[in-house]
Amino acid sequence: MAVRFSRGEVLLRLRKKIDRGQAVIAAGAGTGISAKCEEKGGVDLIAVYNSGYFRMSGLPSVIGMLPYGDANSIVMNMGERLILPVVKDTPVIAGINGTDPTRDIGLFLKKIKDTGFSGVINFPTVAVFDGNFRRKIEFLGLSYAREMEMLKNAGDMDLFTMAYAFTPEEAAMAGRAGTDAIIAHMGTTIGGSVGVNEDLSMTIDNAVDRIQMIFRAVKDTGSRAILMIHGGPLSAVDDVARVFKRTDAAGFVGASSMERVPVEQAIERTARSFCSLKIGHI
Repeated sequence: MAVRFSRGEVLLRLRKKIDRGQAVIAAGAGTGISAKCEEKGGVDLIAVYNSGYFRMSGLPSVIGMLPYGDANSIVMNMGERLILPVVKDTPVIAGINGTDPTRDIGLFLKKIKDTGFSGVINFPTVAVFDGNFRRKIEFLGLSYAREMEMLKNAGDMDLFTMAYAFTPEEAAMAGRAGTDAIIAHMGTTIGGSVGVNEDLSMTIDNAVDRIQMIFRAVKDTGSRAILMIHGGPLSAVDDVARVFKRTDAAGFVGASSMERVPVEQAIERTARSFCSLKIGHI
């Protein structure tokens, strides 16, 4: 069963790694086997998202942003029954829908902590939406600011906190909320059977510019948050390495890139190998 780490313990582990010049790596886990293998591979954090349930069921991760299930219940069930029982010594982070109007989020955070999660992240997040729909949900109180309030309360409860930010304005809000790690989100990850293609994503060069704008907004608040990157064209190790060299990023959060795409490739390759076998008696 996973050990629950305090906020300070998680920060100490991550800061020590950064001080050694090593990147902080967080990995999404939609199945127990993903979590076990990610831990064996040495990741620093394991994140449980409702999108992981859909992703590892062969469906697009973006489904996790739509009303096809109770995101908070899905994450609690995945964590309690699938992920936490098989993780030994890695902090597990819960993706929380902080705008859920049907719950007392304070009570839910307590349950998250009591279950064994070491931290929380704002996922699903309204930050993925834009345009008139975003303006409407913000007006109605289902806002990014509400997610930041959830993270601030979680930090006060000794939970490690992480925030996805798509814009400099969101990044500044996350910085002012005292979030421990802020992730510059570059959109849906490209590649694989249910990922978007390059036409629906930005280039690496555009991602670098956007990441630096987001990070500058964080720093302008005086925040000392760990700066991380995720999504869009950052789908392979080489891509992430290139962005590390050109930005102030100290870490990477991988979800589709960490479990879905590698699993797709490995299973297909293995199945093809078996299907190429010839029988010997004919």
